[in-house]
Amino acid sequence: MAIDRVFLLVLDSVGIGALPDAAAYGDAGCNTLRSCYQTGELHLPNMARLGLFNIDGVDYGSPCEAPIGAYGRLAEVSAGKDTTIGHWELMGIISQRPLPTYPDGFPQDLIARFEAETGYTALCNKPYSGTEVLVDYGETHLETNKSVIVYTSADSVFQVAAHMDKVPIEELYRISEIVRGLLVGEHGVGRVIARPFEGTVGAFRRTALRKDFSKEPPRDTLLNVMEQNGLTTIGVGKIEDIFAGSGISESVPAKSNADGMRQIEALVQKDFRGLCFVNLVEFDMLYGHRNDAIGYTKALNAFDTWLGQVLPALRDTDVLLLTADHGCDPGYPGTDHTREYVPFLAYGKQVRQGVNLGTRASFADVGKTIGAMLGIDVPVDGESMTSELMQDR
Repeated sequence: MAIDRVFLLVLDSVGIGALPDAAAYGDAGCNTLRSCYQTGELHLPNMARLGLFNIDGVDYGSPCEAPIGAYGRLAEVSAGKDTTIGHWELMGIISQRPLPTYPDGFPQDLIARFEAETGYTALCNKPYSGTEVLVDYGETHLETNKSVIVYTSADSVFQVAAHMDKVPIEELYRISEIVRGLLVGEHGVGRVIARPFEGTVGAFRRTALRKDFSKEPPRDTLLNVMEQNGLTTIGVGKIEDIFAGSGISESVPAKSNADGMRQIEALVQKDFRGLCFVNLVEFDMLYGHRNDAIGYTKALNAFDTWLGQVLPALRDTDVLLLTADHGCDPGYPGTDHTREYVPFLAYGKQVRQGVNLGTRASFADVGKTIGAMLGIDVPVDGESMTSELMQDR
């Protein structure tokens, strides 16, 4: 029996332990899932049944005696620990060079070009927490004619924040599109992010209207090859933004994890042949970057409860895959992403139960495996896991 649909769910930033080179990234000893476990409130019975706590290196939680899924962990080969690099590698592109970062802010000649081409003054221009930057610069932004807040992080991002009463959302998107055009060559950051916010001084809050303007992948990914073979590629959440629309045949926005899960439920009922590729961003955006281990844990618990309701709805020709794109340990000093292994869990009527896939050499094995499941030859990086993972292969 052939596989018709693959649902790939990326639990954004749910890492499961430091990679061997984590110290080089300032992340020695990080472990996102362990920090959640240590809150004492982690309750993931459905992911445990799939084999989450049976994964090599996961020495906390209770292993399942008879997992109903296949399980393993993925190492990141690409140079970096950001969203763009992680998702590109999942789809078959190993990036040998990291995307540029700006620990001291963007060069003044670049800021001068930004101001000349957008007509807006850039406030801040430093690495900053996305919430703290509003506290420190939000009032100045409101009081300054034609200004926006420009900031970055440890990731390869150029972020533009503006109050929606001061800069209408479409204008903020227009500014961000101009910036995307400026950031090429040595300044080709992974993402330009429009960050609209609202509220009053002392009570500013970011809205769900964030939009990412990503650098296009340097070559074809699994998504492009699938489209070339007439298969459907559905991106849920920020997937379309991460890949700059390349290889995405249908995009479904999601305002939150809960909204993303509702969209998946609808897509499980939809007839298509191909891939439904989902990013659930709130683990990272709302909790990891804010060192909120309790909030992170509750979000994982909510996802696990939902997962238990969705698994029985899958068809005999479906496969569900769970993984992540990097870590963002809420119990680790700082608020940046962390360089971690990520989990890989697979479930479906045609998936072998209780198979330990061990430690995979690259996230790219996921893309290679999805291509093989759907019966197409995908000339991307990675090694297929289908012979170990699937029945009768």
